[in-house]
Amino acid sequence: MRRFGVERIVYAIGALGGGVRGYELGVVAAALLFAAPDLHMSPAITGTVVSAALFGSLVAALAAGALADALGRQKVIALAAIVFSLGILGAALSPNVKVLILSRLVLGAAVGLATVIIPIYISEMAPARTRGASTGLFQVMIYGGVLASSIAGIALAPFSAWRWMFGIGLLPALIMFVGAYFLPESPRWLVRHGQEAKARMVLARFRGVASVDLELEGIRDIIAKERSQIGLGAILRFPKLRKWLIVGSGLGILQQLVGINAVTYYAPTVLKGIGFSVEESILANVGFSALGLVMTVVMAQFIADKVGRRIPLMLGAIGMSISMAALGIVLTKAHDQMRLGFIVVACLALFQICFALSWGGMIWIVLGEMFPLSVRGTAMGVAVFMAEATSVLVGFIFPVMLTHGSAWIFQSFAGMGLIAFLWVAFMLPETKHLSLEDIELQLLLGQ
Repeated sequence: MRRFGVERIVYAIGALGGGVRGYELGVVAAALLFAAPDLHMSPAITGTVVSAALFGSLVAALAAGALADALGRQKVIALAAIVFSLGILGAALSPNVKVLILSRLVLGAAVGLATVIIPIYISEMAPARTRGASTGLFQVMIYGGVLASSIAGIALAPFSAWRWMFGIGLLPALIMFVGAYFLPESPRWLVRHGQEAKARMVLARFRGVASVDLELEGIRDIIAKERSQIGLGAILRFPKLRKWLIVGSGLGILQQLVGINAVTYYAPTVLKGIGFSVEESILANVGFSALGLVMTVVMAQFIADKVGRRIPLMLGAIGMSISMAALGIVLTKAHDQMRLGFIVVACLALFQICFALSWGGMIWIVLGEMFPLSVRGTAMGVAVFMAEATSVLVGFIFPVMLTHGSAWIFQSFAGMGLIAFLWVAFMLPETKHLSLEDIELQLLLGQ
């Protein structure tokens, strides 16, 4: 029981970067309501402030994998915490727009580092039987951060305290940094880098002495069968590695194309457009965030390690597709939208439930476990880059598309949900309860 408690603390500290990510990316919407007039921002500059973090995450995602493979998982988590802290401090203390943009760029770099390394680290630390629940903590933290940002925005808005809105995120970032000092290094990284004695100590602490030899033997066997190269060039040269990079990147892209950013960031706009007040729209969005958090906990604790990965992803895709299709149909009833407002809220809530139970957290579980040890950091970096790039694209295009009518946009998201269903059904095998070494043997070495 004591060992289980230590494991949970380690996973929670490791996943804390998800909370900082969710908070800082979510709070900008409220903070800019007051920062924009204070710093005399034009609409174009305001958009630059928002997008700076997104572009920072793109660049860092590509670099994070190589850093994680070279320096170790624990060091990159600590680095992400430092970069988070610098970005948050810079944003909170910004004397002008240039500093704010630079701070958001730095903050985005931390987001990219954390998004790549945290699922990898937890996947490599957790035993196969609880890997889904443990890695799912990352998405739980993201939803928790988004919900905290909504609450902070509402609480601090009467005081126009945009600097405090940004600055609150410094506390979890500092906790993450201090906690990272006590995190053990991944035993798989240690064995690969010739530190088997340290790996044995970590496994003994987290698994018990009885299972250490068996797990170490599996790690050694995989390393002996792998190629020594770990760069992107090695992935592209070998067909099986290339295939699973495409599968993983496809999962990351589809996670964004099913419509989550539109629901997260523009649900209040949609509700306001059909007659809800500003206050009602904001409160409804807080409710959606809370619902997503609860359902993500359910996914992590009761679905990922019991039901598996494939079935929730397929059912979730169908559920999201139905909710987006129904929303699109309702929004075509221009003369009757307010009377059907409760159906709009129900569709948005259903989408949040389906996403949180499946594509929200399950994707990070799958991506953290599907790549071989030799290229895990690099491949994860590419997959996260593709997801973040798609997020940037949707973020730029959606507001423009919204001006031409929202119904067809949500129907397009419904179509993407069907594609997501087919992608999982035909491309993704089940990995529940398999060790990382067994997954590698099955998917990549054909054994």
